[in-house]
Parts: sequence; structure tokens; C-alpha cells
Amino acid sequence: MLTRRLFLRPALAGLAWPLLPRAAHAGAQVEEPLADSVRTALTSAIANSAPPVPVFGDTEARLKYLRWLGAMSSRLMARKSDWNERREFLQTVWYESRRAGLEPSLVLGLINVESAFRKFAVSPVGARGYMQVMPFWTRLIGNGDPSSLFHMQTNLRFGCVILRHYLDREAGDLYLALGRYNGSRGRPAYPNAVFRSTKRWEWTHADRG
Repeated sequence: MLTRRLFLRPALAGLAWPLLPRAAHAGAQVEEPLADSVRTALTSAIANSAPPVPVFGDTEARLKYLRWLGAMSSRLMARKSDWNERREFLQTVWYESRRAGLEPSLVLGLINVESAFRKFAVSPVGARGYMQVMPFWTRLIGNGDPSSLFHMQTNLRFGCVILRHYLDREAGDLYLALGRYNGSRGRPAYPNAVFRSTKRWEWTHADRG
């Protein structure tokens, strides 16, 4: 179960759930000064262009991932009908979330709330893509091209790295980190929406077979 503090776990659980609502509740990260060391670390995390290809230490780990992929694919089918598109998206979410030390269900829950799984979503304040990343981040730690945020892996990588950054700033307090991600720090509506959505993407013992 997700709490205010986030700890990476090897696998999550989830129950069957109804179709996701179409409404999204995108907000906006607020541009803040970054220490040089933080900017350098974030830039390095974004610049690493390793492809999102899962690597497994043994057959059991690979099978666990494939069962997760199958369970999440069936839940996402209403939003992405093409299997190859679903597979690529979920593989990238899995890769980028784990790379950032986040739970995949959290990232999927946040995407649902932020963009309702729309790749080209743009908020009234200009946040872009699946994870509704503000364009100023491309200037601070990226290549300076806001259009790159419509690229799937780029958007997911930025979003995961930024959320990890906010978690570190908030000493692991997920409630405050989510509020900071949405530009509504200290107000409960957004974190609570993400917590509720995350539960829909948890991976249960029933899913694992």
C-alpha cells in the first residue's frame, strides 16, 4: 500500500478495475533555482540515452515482468488498442520508473491523472505529454527543445527523473513530492487523486498467477 513515504519494492499488486475516467487533472511544476550539483545530476540522468530494454538476472525475473506486462496490457487496452503500442509504452514505463527508483504503479497512476494517457496532451499552462512536463525543464536539464517532450521515452524519462528529484527534496514524503510535481504542494486534492489512481495499477498475487 502506498503511504506518504515511498520505498522501492520489487513488485506491486492490483485488482481488476473499471475503465479509467477521461478527465485529467494536470498541473504545473514550478521553476525553481537548482544548485549546480543538482542540475548536473539531473542533466546526466536525462542525457543517458540507454534504450528502454529490460534486463533480467534470471528466468524467474523475466517471467515476473512478462506477467506484469500482460496484466497491465489488459487494463490499458481501452486506451491503447494496438498491442505493439501498449507493449512499447508499458515497457518504457517499467524501465524508466525502476531506473528512477519509483514504483511502476505510481507512474501509471500519475500518468492517468495528469494526461489520461494522452501522448500529445497540453495543459492550459503548457505542460506537455504523458507526464505533463513543463517546457522549462528542457532548458534547465535537457536539449532546450520543448517539442521533445512529445517523444514517449523522453517524456517518461523527464517525468520520472523530476518526480524522483522532488521526492529527494521532500525527504521521501510522497504526498509533498506529488504536490510539488503538480504545483499544488500542501493541498490534498492532487496527491489523493494519484493515490487512488495508483491502486488501479497495482499488481496482485492473483495477477502473478
